[in-house]
Amino acid sequence: MIAMFFAQRVILGKTKYSEVPATLQTGVKEILEDSGLEHLAEG
Repeated sequence: MIAMFFAQRVILGKTKYSEVPATLQTGVKEILEDSGLEHLAEG
């Protein structure tokens, strides 16, 4: 649930992937990949 929140913030440009807490980055990256937006998980 929290990973989805951060993924949405990354998608909207409100948060950079590098700013996502380390413990959530794996989950956020998976969500971004599933959404076809894996390029947003770089840096």
